[in-house]
Amino acid sequence: MSPRTTAAPPWHRIWHLGDDVDTDALAPGAYMQHGIEVIGGHCLENLLPAFAREVRAGDVIVAGRNFGIGSSREQAAAVLVHLGVAAVIAPSYGGLFFRNAFNLGLLLLTCAQADRLKHEEQLALLAPELSLLLRSGERLDCEPVPDFLLQMARGGGLLATLKRRLRAAA
Repeated sequence: MSPRTTAAPPWHRIWHLGDDVDTDALAPGAYMQHGIEVIGGHCLENLLPAFAREVRAGDVIVAGRNFGIGSSREQAAAVLVHLGVAAVIAPSYGGLFFRNAFNLGLLLLTCAQADRLKHEEQLALLAPELSLLLRSGERLDCEPVPDFLLQMARGGGLLATLKRRLRAAA
């Protein structure tokens, strides 16, 4: 019998942002008359000019307090889903953004110690506890995410979840 091997967790590249990133930085108002593809090309352009051009599927945003404050525009969360962002990690979120994100399938992790990730370039998301693993081996715990929100984020959002439930019930 061979020794049991544990697969290495997938490592996610981190994009760092500060406090009070508003919905206009994520989905600039000047482009709201366009579709998500155009809006995506301008996501965070005033804070991280290379973001929309260089973000890859599976990347993670680590931000400061009040991520997603501002308007109720759901495109602010939709653009991150469109660009393939795996999760946002921050100490707190704007309330409307928080709900929109999960409804659209974007995982938000609330981590009081997110500022400890300032110099990290990568991290792994550990499930089911949803803690963060750093390359140093250190773990940071996030606030628990209710199961129904976790299922929505993992299942592609509220509409995809409801469609699956309707098909299963038929």
